[in-house]
Amino acid sequence: MSQRTYNQLWADAQAELTQLLAAELPPEPLCPEKDRVVFFQRLAVLYVRYLQVFRDLEVAYDQVVHPQKRVVIRANLDGVIGRLLELKNEMVEKEFSEYHYMDDVLHDLKLTPGDLEIPIPLHFISECSKDVKQRKEMVSKILSTMENTEGPQLDMGKEMSREDAVKLMQVVERARQGRLRAKLNQESRNMNRMYRNKDPQVADVESAAVCIQKFWKGYVKRKATKTDREQEEILLGMAIDPKYDATLPSEITAQENESHTRVVQQEHEELYQKSIVVIATSLKEVEGHDISQTMKDQIRQWFFECRDATGTFPDYPEDEDGGSALIFAPKSPQQLMEEIAAKEDEEANAKPKGKDEKGKKDRSKTEEEEEEAGLKMLPSAFLADLVVGNKMYDDYWRNRDESKNYNQKHEVELVKEEKRKDIEAEIRLQVDEQMRQELAEWKLSVDKEKVGKAKANAKKKKGSKSGKKKKKEKDLTADRTLESLCKELTGQGLLKQPDHVKMKDFLGDYSYLGTTLRQNDIEPMPSLSDVRQVLSLYAVLPLGSQFVHEKAPLIKAILLAGPAGVGKKMLVHAICQETGANLFDLSPLNTVGRYPGKSGLAMMLHIVFKVARLLQPSVIWIGEAEKMFYKKVPKEEKDLDPKRLKKDLPKFLKLIKGEDRVLIIGTTDDPLSADIKGLCKMYSKIILIPRPDYGSRFILWKQLIQKHGGKLTTALNLSSLSRISDGYTPGHLVRVIQTVLTKRRLLQQAKRPLTAVEFIESLARIDPVFQEEEEALKSWYAKTPLGKKRIKAATGQDEEEASAKPAKGKDAKKKGK
Repeated sequence: MSQRTYNQLWADAQAELTQLLAAELPPEPLCPEKDRVVFFQRLAVLYVRYLQVFRDLEVAYDQVVHPQKRVVIRANLDGVIGRLLELKNEMVEKEFSEYHYMDDVLHDLKLTPGDLEIPIPLHFISECSKDVKQRKEMVSKILSTMENTEGPQLDMGKEMSREDAVKLMQVVERARQGRLRAKLNQESRNMNRMYRNKDPQVADVESAAVCIQKFWKGYVKRKATKTDREQEEILLGMAIDPKYDATLPSEITAQENESHTRVVQQEHEELYQKSIVVIATSLKEVEGHDISQTMKDQIRQWFFECRDATGTFPDYPEDEDGGSALIFAPKSPQQLMEEIAAKEDEEANAKPKGKDEKGKKDRSKTEEEEEEAGLKMLPSAFLADLVVGNKMYDDYWRNRDESKNYNQKHEVELVKEEKRKDIEAEIRLQVDEQMRQELAEWKLSVDKEKVGKAKANAKKKKGSKSGKKKKKEKDLTADRTLESLCKELTGQGLLKQPDHVKMKDFLGDYSYLGTTLRQNDIEPMPSLSDVRQVLSLYAVLPLGSQFVHEKAPLIKAILLAGPAGVGKKMLVHAICQETGANLFDLSPLNTVGRYPGKSGLAMMLHIVFKVARLLQPSVIWIGEAEKMFYKKVPKEEKDLDPKRLKKDLPKFLKLIKGEDRVLIIGTTDDPLSADIKGLCKMYSKIILIPRPDYGSRFILWKQLIQKHGGKLTTALNLSSLSRISDGYTPGHLVRVIQTVLTKRRLLQQAKRPLTAVEFIESLARIDPVFQEEEEALKSWYAKTPLGKKRIKAATGQDEEEASAKPAKGKDAKKKGK
């Protein structure tokens, strides 16, 4: 694809974004919606449309090479990601479920289930700052050195690599085939000798030869028929041509072009940054004096206009209020003086609100809510940014003629416009200091006014704004370097290297019956594809972008609950890989014997959270999270003290703010053994991961067999294999495939294709996840806060009515007493 194509893709995305902003910010606010279903439908349509804009902008940002365009695309991309997270959060609050099914929306918008997949922006890792990259390199070096020194030493003289083992097996197989071929040749020579000597057994040999010929002809005919049938299925579109299984030359060329585009992109960015420095220096030298003089003349004129209008010289605006920028606003001197005086009166009269005022406000709010009954969209923190970014596109790029900029390099005039604003702001600060002094001299000489009191009042005002100082968290390791702390955590096994897996490696199919089941009042179990999408929204996108994390709904801790083998640990590692996050392991069993005592525990948590903030984004993983909140600690685990972090960890969790890209992820196979109140208080998001359904099992068998070297043929009935493996998790399937697909079996595939029967024996040796276990997890999830709300909504009971009923019961008990 050429740059023109990507520019057109950006233009289409901006056109769709313009329509979305018009729908979200109409001239008159929309009336509250009383029907919850209609309101959710509106949210779902906006969500899907924003998601398509997100996908287009992500591709455009990855491939457009014009550096100034990429600035605008990036601003809009971050805004769209943030708005997408806001809509997801609102859908959860309105439908009381982490999973949503939008088949009807996809049908109306002519989209496919694949269009709901959340793309992972590539710039999350590629565009880290230099400091972050240096820290990442430092951590990777520490981890690699620790692994080399502490890991098992391999004896190359005794152990054999996988490649050598494969070659050896191939040699053995060829030798075996050679011996068989020699034996067959010897038998045929013996038969010929017997025929020439007219042995008495010749008649029997001839009849045997006829049987062999018949069998051979039948075999050839069946093979030809099978080949014709396969060709017919390919012609009718019922099967895929095997040649398309391999990577096509066009795909290879496209991948090379994309990588080359990123190289050009980086070159243009470096030229752009150098140009900014050169142009800024030139503008300061050439235009700086004129800008300063013009500002001073305008400010002096404002002095005299104010004195002519009011009889006295004005007070100079403070830097916090904008300084002389207020003077250049399109307002009369009288209006400006009134605004400044009004601000001073507000600051002077600002007092803490009493209980009566608060009560009145609360009453007025409830009255307004009663008057405007219905559902409204929550206020957005990203729509204003999207409006600004969309305006930048309209002003600079929508109708810009770029016929002469074939190479898509930066435009000097745009750089000058941008830097003039920065230089003016910088010069204004200097001019303000000079003009404040000049104004003081005018007041002293003309109005005989002393400035001392005004300065003292200004200092008092500044001091009053600060208020009470917040207590800062004590730094227990202020005298230590980051590198030493990382080495200590690595040595203790708390800082680990995440596995090389991606979110796309968490295989699963789309849930095609979700909407139908909910329409029939049946709560569906989510598919593995739904789990992947939810974690991309809750974990990957916020951790990958600082701007999004600071303004989006804050999620501090996520709990992944599900049977063993569904991929919870894999998802934790995938989140780290997609965002470049560091992995800290605070699992109860991993902290046994480390940092003993209360002081040691405080030191451990302090170091972990300090390093996590300095190396953000960071993921703190708590495996077997149920152990922290055991209802009753088992006898065999009492010495391990699994509830050690129960009191202190939630305190550190409260210290995580919007600017800290730190996420706690807990995983549990047995949440029923834990106190549900403690878990729900610790983890704001609880994601239930189920057993894979039929569609997900079909994809898992297909992809995993190919990944382990197996070849898919018509002899392997994946449909039957997927059907009989109901109840088995992805972890079970991996174990079965590794057991069956040995090196020897892989070499035999050419003559003996894989069949479903080979996997059944290994599958039968493993106990599946039975329906009762999944039902127990569902009933446990129904006791979580969101699960309770979902049940009340499904039964048609409003949340307000449900909360009012128990209150009445309590009052009745009190009266009875």
